[in-house]
Amino acid sequence: MNRNEMLRQLHEVEEWDIVIIGGGATGLGTAVDAASRGYRTLLLEQHDFAKGTSSRSTKLVHGGVRYLAQGNIKLVRESLKERGLLLKNAPHVCSSLSFVLPCYDLWQKIYYGIGLKLYDLMSGKLSLGKTKIISSKKAKTLLPTINAAKLSGAIVYQDGQFDDARLALNLAQTVAEHGGVVLNYCKLISLIKTDKKITGVKLFDEIDGKTYEVKCKVVINATGVFTDEVLKMDDGAAKNIILPSQGIHLVFDKKYFPGNAAMMIPKTSDGRVLFAVPWHDKVIVGTTDTEIKMLSLEPKPLEEEIEFILQHMNKYLQVDVHRDNVLSTYVGLRPLVIKNKSQKPSMMSRSHTFIVSNSGLVTITGGKWTSYRKMGADAVNNAIFSAKLEKKTCVTEDLKIHGWKNDTDKNDVLHIYGSDAPDIKNLCNENASWDEPIHPAFPNIEAEIIWAVRNEMAMTVEDVLARRTRILFLDAKTAIESAPQVAKLMATEMNKDNNWQQQQINAFNELGKQYLLS
Repeated sequence: MNRNEMLRQLHEVEEWDIVIIGGGATGLGTAVDAASRGYRTLLLEQHDFAKGTSSRSTKLVHGGVRYLAQGNIKLVRESLKERGLLLKNAPHVCSSLSFVLPCYDLWQKIYYGIGLKLYDLMSGKLSLGKTKIISSKKAKTLLPTINAAKLSGAIVYQDGQFDDARLALNLAQTVAEHGGVVLNYCKLISLIKTDKKITGVKLFDEIDGKTYEVKCKVVINATGVFTDEVLKMDDGAAKNIILPSQGIHLVFDKKYFPGNAAMMIPKTSDGRVLFAVPWHDKVIVGTTDTEIKMLSLEPKPLEEEIEFILQHMNKYLQVDVHRDNVLSTYVGLRPLVIKNKSQKPSMMSRSHTFIVSNSGLVTITGGKWTSYRKMGADAVNNAIFSAKLEKKTCVTEDLKIHGWKNDTDKNDVLHIYGSDAPDIKNLCNENASWDEPIHPAFPNIEAEIIWAVRNEMAMTVEDVLARRTRILFLDAKTAIESAPQVAKLMATEMNKDNNWQQQQINAFNELGKQYLLS
């Protein structure tokens, strides 16, 4: 996946069938669907793939236990099916994980036990394993630091886990494998219309500083929390349909939450769901659900959100954690669709929504990572209808995602790359020093930086440390310390000068500080 090759195709294709705006989970899923059906597909992302919400999830591939409690059976069924398909089609970045739900009285064991057994039954032949009710002693074994006071037992159920940003990159690679074009750092400037119908887009390439115009038959708006901006670009009188909500996560050393199982608290003091999830040898604790007014590519955690998570972690675990113990914090914005303005964000539906505008613009928004494939299929079906494209059948239910490898060795430090892992190791034959760690605190090797530049369209130090590797999200201080070495290797590979290196280091240092709790 080479950016210069992608730009070359931008010049060569006279008219695209489908142009997709947005390089997060929804946009990439839509592009995979369109390209694999054989449509001439172009995806544009204003920053880097999965820069926004799609790299900032709780890292769960799940049906949504709380949606079951809300009575949204349709969404849970759909999500459980998609969970099963995702674990089948991308096993190198997705896996099953045991979740422990602590219970503090008999009623909780009965209530949640029945609910989670139903959750398991609804997954049918795609079930990941049976739900079990266990004793408090067994719960203590699975969650060594659990606060056992008044604990009467627990329920263990199975759900999915994944690396969100790496899956996003694999989706981009899958698009390319099927003849589609994906471009990061390409911002939509305007929609081109003929007789009030969209016939193309004007875009600006942040890398080469050039403006391009391309023709297309239909545009799909898959921009998440920025959906309203594109709707207003199409129609200045369009009403806002998105209520942005932010969720924060705090990352801690594994010593505070040893073991291999996750913990799910179904109802905190204010009715939210809280997770503690082992991930890349750290533990992620989150999330919150707070309505916000201002949109940002780098949203910041609110003090009350930080305190909320710290207090609940200390309440449910026999630990004493403070701000100083947080290795990194990250914030994601959810594109909740306004249907009832009086609803709290935590109670708003996570189902996806479609709008087909008079201009032919197809908008898809809402939803969640787990359902990205279904959202993509629905978006393409709507685009076919809107633009009267030749009908072609969706093939993504059985489509293997780039990197697919059925027998992934999870102990291999490069296992997350799946079938690409041997090629990354072979880079070390080109330069033996590339087998060295990027930083002593992490297993990632320098060859991953070279691979990211050559094959994954990494353009900045942030791209490498935030999304090609996940070091920024796991330990912000270590990421800042790693920036000079990453910049040096990238500069050599990309033929950049010392000024570029220093600019990259400075920019990353400023960014990295936002992931630290000072």
